[in-house]
Amino acid sequence: MDSRSTLFQEQGYLVLPGFKSAQAMQALRDRAAQIIDAFDADAHRTIFTTNEQQRQVDAYFMGSADTIRCFFEEEAFDAQGRLRQDKALSINKIGHAMHDLDPVFAAFSHGPELAEVAGAVGLAEPLVWQSMYIFKQPGIGGEVRWHQDASFFDTVPQTVTTFWFALEDADRGNGCLWVEPGGHRGPLRERFVVQGAGATIEPLDATPWPETGTAVPLEVAAGTLVVFHGLLPHYSAANRSPRSRHAYTLHATDARARYSPRNWLQRGPGLPARGFR
Repeated sequence: MDSRSTLFQEQGYLVLPGFKSAQAMQALRDRAAQIIDAFDADAHRTIFTTNEQQRQVDAYFMGSADTIRCFFEEEAFDAQGRLRQDKALSINKIGHAMHDLDPVFAAFSHGPELAEVAGAVGLAEPLVWQSMYIFKQPGIGGEVRWHQDASFFDTVPQTVTTFWFALEDADRGNGCLWVEPGGHRGPLRERFVVQGAGATIEPLDATPWPETGTAVPLEVAAGTLVVFHGLLPHYSAANRSPRSRHAYTLHATDARARYSPRNWLQRGPGLPARGFR
């Protein structure tokens, strides 16, 4: 067992500085800008939020597992439904299959280095289900409440692992991640499951979310990879600064585990989930 595996098991996350080059990050930022430029803002005004009572789970979101779609920030529109600022500064995220469908994102999302890290944290047969480009826009970047990614990718046994790439410097000023070291040893508190044509939050355990005193901010430089366990509680505050906080995430499970048919994200035979190689 190498030091990365030990540290991951103890604290539930790893911080790997300098994992991606400046050139690779710039290629991803440029491609994301091109996707937004081509996006019809008037046709698809879907907001993304992780507050369970406000989450817009509609056909646009539920149908994004095997395509590439853009989602607006909660505060992007005024009372009349008009964008408050330029479209490029109003998007919360792009999701959810760029890693399979877009050549630039695919190149960033695969390779022996990532496969090696996946093996070190226990994913013997990784399957990458989802990719998200997260903007955390200056001034209106929304809060992402305390949650566990295993809520969205239920497997038996629990195997979902998050690969979070800082594409820009992340600090407390622009809404960096906060985590609870060792919190992955706690229970799964809720599950996001398909219900009819949409999905809903299913409460599982009343264990309180972490307090500020037990949480740790992950202030990291651009190029850093943060890997964390699916049960690790994490959070990020709203970004009220004049700086964005671009990040890119991948969610992978182990093919040896049973992937729940109640998970919102399902792949058909035309685009099966595949590994990092």
